[in-house]
Amino acid sequence: MNYQESYQNWLNQKDLDIELRQELEAVTDEKEIEDRFYMDLEFGTGGMRGKMGAGSNRMNIYTVAKVTYGLGKYLLRQNMQNWEKGVVIAYDSRHNSRKFAETAACVLGKMGVAAYLFEELRPTPELSFAVRNLKAAAGIVITASHNPKEYNGYKVYGPDGGQMVTASADALIAEIGRIDDIFDIPIMPMVEGLNQKIIQMIGIKMDNAFTDAVTAICYPRPNSDLKVVYTPLHGAGNKPVRRVLEELGYSQVTVVPEQELPDGDFTTTPYPNPEDRSVFTLAMKLADEIGADIIIGTDPDCDRVGVVGRNHRGQYEVFTGNQTGALLIDYYLKTRKDLPANKVVIKTIVTSELGGIVAKSYGATVIDVLTGFKYIGECMTDFEKTGDYTFVFGYEESYGYLAGNYARDKDAVIASALVCEMTDYYKQQGLTLHEALQSLYQKYGYFIEDVVALTLEGIEGKTKIEKIMDTFRKIDFPGFAEAKLVKFNDYETSVSNDLTTGLTTSIELPKSNVLKFVFDDHSWFALRPSGTEPKLKMYFSVTGKTQEEALAKKELLKKQVTALI
Repeated sequence: MNYQESYQNWLNQKDLDIELRQELEAVTDEKEIEDRFYMDLEFGTGGMRGKMGAGSNRMNIYTVAKVTYGLGKYLLRQNMQNWEKGVVIAYDSRHNSRKFAETAACVLGKMGVAAYLFEELRPTPELSFAVRNLKAAAGIVITASHNPKEYNGYKVYGPDGGQMVTASADALIAEIGRIDDIFDIPIMPMVEGLNQKIIQMIGIKMDNAFTDAVTAICYPRPNSDLKVVYTPLHGAGNKPVRRVLEELGYSQVTVVPEQELPDGDFTTTPYPNPEDRSVFTLAMKLADEIGADIIIGTDPDCDRVGVVGRNHRGQYEVFTGNQTGALLIDYYLKTRKDLPANKVVIKTIVTSELGGIVAKSYGATVIDVLTGFKYIGECMTDFEKTGDYTFVFGYEESYGYLAGNYARDKDAVIASALVCEMTDYYKQQGLTLHEALQSLYQKYGYFIEDVVALTLEGIEGKTKIEKIMDTFRKIDFPGFAEAKLVKFNDYETSVSNDLTTGLTTSIELPKSNVLKFVFDDHSWFALRPSGTEPKLKMYFSVTGKTQEEALAKKELLKKQVTALI
């Protein structure tokens, strides 16, 4: 079916949702119609994410129902007892998030699969925890993380509480692919599901258990005088982060009032990404007024946290995910004296080497995995079974961190608590977080990183991304500054090329469309198309003897790579 046929098929549905019909009938631009219908919104290994609206290439109740029906089929094919174990469903503050969550619950209910639906928005990590706590067969989170307001998404979690990894996702995708008619999926009325108790609402009991799990890993700071400014960026972090901080003893936490309440329009910050300094404008103003020691901000589904502190010039500086990760690893490993000898820290292949070097200095094993916290979660589950290692900390450069074993996804709740604990620890020594970071640099060298995201939407954008990746697979990169290229890793072909010896070795990781170029001074850059957004991400990491040298090298490498693109 071409896009015009698909478009007409939607218009011909007598019972089409009235709002979606009105939206479709208002569309007159042919390119817009094509973009909405040239493909079905794909459920990939990272889940499904897209703009909300009418069309097969949009997030709406029909595309959500299709994926959920496929999930139900997958679960029952795996084990018929999964109908009883059920699926936990959470959602964030975005427009239609609750509607999509209820749609998923009602599809599962009609299939006879129990659905545990949170009564209101909750953080993604609490969903991961709840799947484990209830021993459920799976979990669903309706969220588009830090994307603009037009987007929403759908992520699936396995029985271990981690996002589905490749083998399971492929089996689920196959089930979704067998669905012929997106409008022929049976859906139970919500009231009927609740009356039959096939759909059950969950809330405060799970909140209590989640809070207990988080605070058990942290050190209480009774009577702390740490002044914290916190912004949930209109998302799900407001209640859980504040509750955990209060229970740990932080009595001087001030929330940015303009960004406190849920708001699907993200009125004060159109792009609610804690990696973006502009989202902290209101928080920095408030912090100035009250003399705050630290600013923290969580993204809409509260799985990532951004940290802001004053640098040596007294100016506010947003710490990168790599910087916060290295600081947390250093603090956590030196203050937790009862960690086992087989402790392991897990990071991703596009994360700075600094955290790994710090972890090794404390006797920890460091393991690299593919981009995506689900691979960290997969290792955690494996180690829990084998006992080979004891997980103590996992992180990725995109502001995601986890300590402890209670969840299988990054958690901005515990990360917020640990950042405050760490900041208070250094404050008692007369140090700022920025000064603590400089101490790490002076000890281990200056590591400077950057990420550039190239947005390329639609059919043309997808084609351009594919062409760029193909070009770089064949390119003879000349090196930069005085650094020579010594290794080229292609994670899609699972081949690592040693350019000094000419030897190739196999990469023992799942296949992924990532290219990484490594230089003889430990600098590197990598290219990775996003699995959930129409973007090509470029990661840069350089080292230098001084901060000035590292910054200059980073800009030179970025200039060379972006010029080639």
